[in-house]
Amino acid sequence: MLEHSLNIGGSEWLIIIFLALVLILGTGRLPGAARKLGKAVNEYNKAKNEIQDHMKEVTEESPKISGPVETEREKLEMIARTAGVKVEGKTDAELRKSISEKIGQKRIDESESKK
Repeated sequence: MLEHSLNIGGSEWLIIIFLALVLILGTGRLPGAARKLGKAVNEYNKAKNEIQDHMKEVTEESPKISGPVETEREKLEMIARTAGVKVEGKTDAELRKSISEKIGQKRIDESESKK
């Protein structure tokens, strides 16, 4: 029964919360608390945007394979060429290592250029 009598919407909750803050903090400390809240929201949005940018970079970095590959070696060579790694005379293990080093170095270079 109590649930039906408290039919309070979103804007009413905001007014109630604002009044409670005024009563608890007083009118003198309310602007400072609002500034701190604004800074916290700004930091959250900045971190969220950085994570979204990083996710975009990761998805854009994935090598584009234009057609079907029949063997693991063909796939490695295609990825290596996309990453700018020379494939001649390298074993599969050497190619994997070179690809991972190249991709890791690219991420380090990009993060340093953002600073």
